[in-house]
Amino acid sequence: MLKKSILALLLIPISALLLSFTPSPSPNQQVLRTIIIDAGHGIMANGGHNGAKGNYSYEDDICLAVSKKLVALINRDFPNVKVVETRPTKFITELHERADIANQNKGDLFISIHVNAMPPIPKRDFTGYKTEVYYTGKGKKKKKHTRKVPQYHYYEVPNTSAKGTQTYIWGAHKSEDKEVALRENAPMLAEDNYKEKYGEIDVNSPEFIALSLVKTQQFARRSTALANMVEEQFSKAGRVSGGSKQRQVGIWVLQATAMPSVLVETGFITNPQEEEYLNSDSGQQEIAQCVNDAVKNYKAWLEKRQLAPENSRTGMPSRIPVSEKDNYAFLKAVEQQEEEKPAR
Repeated sequence: MLKKSILALLLIPISALLLSFTPSPSPNQQVLRTIIIDAGHGIMANGGHNGAKGNYSYEDDICLAVSKKLVALINRDFPNVKVVETRPTKFITELHERADIANQNKGDLFISIHVNAMPPIPKRDFTGYKTEVYYTGKGKKKKKHTRKVPQYHYYEVPNTSAKGTQTYIWGAHKSEDKEVALRENAPMLAEDNYKEKYGEIDVNSPEFIALSLVKTQQFARRSTALANMVEEQFSKAGRVSGGSKQRQVGIWVLQATAMPSVLVETGFITNPQEEEYLNSDSGQQEIAQCVNDAVKNYKAWLEKRQLAPENSRTGMPSRIPVSEKDNYAFLKAVEQQEEEKPAR
């Protein structure tokens, strides 16, 4: 815990600091310079798989294959954008290393590719009765009794019904702990010789960067926008879209990356039909194309923001003339939702 004297230094108005960390793009500025592509999971040192398993395939392999196709598309369609892979080979990259790679390369966008899975369904079959002996009372009043207890065989069956895509963002605005950390710790990033002042606190760690930067409202809006654009493209391709979702726990790479970030669940490996699709070259190419098209729309939206007047309360443009009608409706809804929030 920081000392009271240190906490006193942290009472600088947080809004001004956050604006300095996440400036709005200025006209003619390249809105996307670096995109981080994160292939989920990977082969461990002992040779074992780290992700979900289907009937015959593994999440690790699918994530890498889709990510490679996505990297190729981005390199083709965004020649001026640097693409950085957190897991360029079949072997696993530790989660903290993924965040380090993304933050050290100053990514403008973080896209993590994953495969979904459903846990097996618990079942039981009645196998008969077992006679059980029990006693009541003590001493001379102790009596012996018997009763029949039903017996069951417990087992699990695969859950093959779930299908479709989901895209996750970090639900920062619902985490009071993170907001407290953001208010208290962000000023330290602007100070020189911070280690001499604060001892062992490492402001270069992905954990601290996450607490200090990633969960500004600007990142939240941009992550939400991209997530919905990704799911829109999946719907257009005929996939079942589970929509964009928020998570407050359990997705480290979204929490610890100081940039707009999404995690794309490309399908359910526990569904036999989807497993076939996820392992097919055409399916992987379609997934990569959907994400790539979403990035195109996201880039166009950012470029439009350069020219649109900013709304003083939300940081959102008063008009968002994106190319896709559904994206426009969504982003306007986000803007309205931000307007209706009570001031803090």
